Amino acid sequence: MPLAVSSYSYWHFKTEKYPIEKVIDQAAKIGFDGVEILHRQMANETPAYVNGLKRRALEQGLCFPMLSIHQDFVFPDRAERQKHIDHTLRCLELSARLGIPCMRLNSGRWKTIPSFDDLMKVKGDEPPVPGYTNDDAIKWCVESIQACLPEAEDLGVMMALENHWGLTTSVDTLLKIHSMVNSPWLGLNMDTGNYPGDPYAGIAQLAPKATIVQAKTYYGGGEWYTLDLDYPRIAGILYQHNFNGWISLEMEGKEDPETAVPKSYQVLRQAFS
Repeated sequence: MPLAVSSYSYWHFKTEKYPIEKVIDQAAKIGFDGVEILHRQMANETPAYVNGLKRRALEQGLCFPMLSIHQDFVFPDRAERQKHIDHTLRCLELSARLGIPCMRLNSGRWKTIPSFDDLMKVKGDEPPVPGYTNDDAIKWCVESIQACLPEAEDLGVMMALENHWGLTTSVDTLLKIHSMVNSPWLGLNMDTGNYPGDPYAGIAQLAPKATIVQAKTYYGGGEWYTLDLDYPRIAGILYQHNFNGWISLEMEGKEDPETAVPKSYQVLRQAFS
């Protein structure tokens, strides 16, 4: 299976942005096949910058398998949801400009627990806004994704909904949204670490429908929590379901990525060779 590294592995939002150009160079040096780009890590979206990233990847012999964006469809206010639909449409166009065939989506969350750090302390278990239910949020999410499907198809960019806390903390809810949207242009981005309970049970549920996989490591201890994931076991689950897509490393530990990313690469290369 091809291995990518997410630029997030080098930047966890807390320090000055780590240039994506440097991620590309590091990825090639280590032996990765591609780089997943975190949208918030991009310096800008100008043609000069975007084309420069494409040229840099070409010169290093790498692909960009996925753009990971941040949007949120869990708003009772339709106008707020439309802002995030518009953002998603713009990012689909950006993905096409970058030559990226897949774009990560979040469902969003209620935001009744304002701090993401506090949300992690309760393993993503967030109560709805008073007067609403999770069924309302599921409906908003489905309708918002459906509004983006024509553009995704026209541009040839597949969207991939991730188990990324919030509404999709529950694997069952993630699969329900995917089923209700019911489009070949919405896939699933299976994160190996984002589960409130047994990760292997969640992975087994998502593996049959996974489009792409984000593989977490936590060298130096995780930013929010630490898991000791058994990647040969995870690879076995994916092989069982004939998964042949990209595995993208998200190193979410506190160790210096200059040492943690190469170690993570060796773990993944051995498991998925």
